[in-house]
Order: sequence, then C-alpha cells, then structure tokens
Amino acid sequence: MSEAKPGVDPKLLELLVCPLTKSTLRYDAGRNELISDQAQLAYPIRDGVPIMLVDEARGLDEEKDKR
Repeated sequence: MSEAKPGVDPKLLELLVCPLTKSTLRYDAGRNELISDQAQLAYPIRDGVPIMLVDEARGLDEEKDKR
C-alpha cells in the first residue's frame, strides 16, 4: 500500500494569506510548502496543516545562499 502525501484543501488555500504581508500564497507541492513571494518566506505544511507562523517559515533566500 502506498502512503499518500497529505495535501491541503484547495478551498483553504483560497482563504489563506501571508500573515506578514497579507499577500496571496502559492502552493509548492514538491516541498509541501506555501510560498509568499512578497515576503520571500515558505510556510511548512505538516500532516496537511499549514503552519502560518513567521517563526516557523523558511526564508527563500536561504535556498540561494546554499548554492
């Protein structure tokens, strides 16, 4: 039996905004994160629940620093 990766309800995604900038978010299925391009932050999704805390978010610039 294959284990399905938990996703996020599409209706919930329509309602969520970045807590810092109040801008819309985009879903990155590969990393299971919600991305705020305006804030340059990626909010994790754990067990299908978006963690909308700035302290828990990963900076998108961290990815560039590793290259």
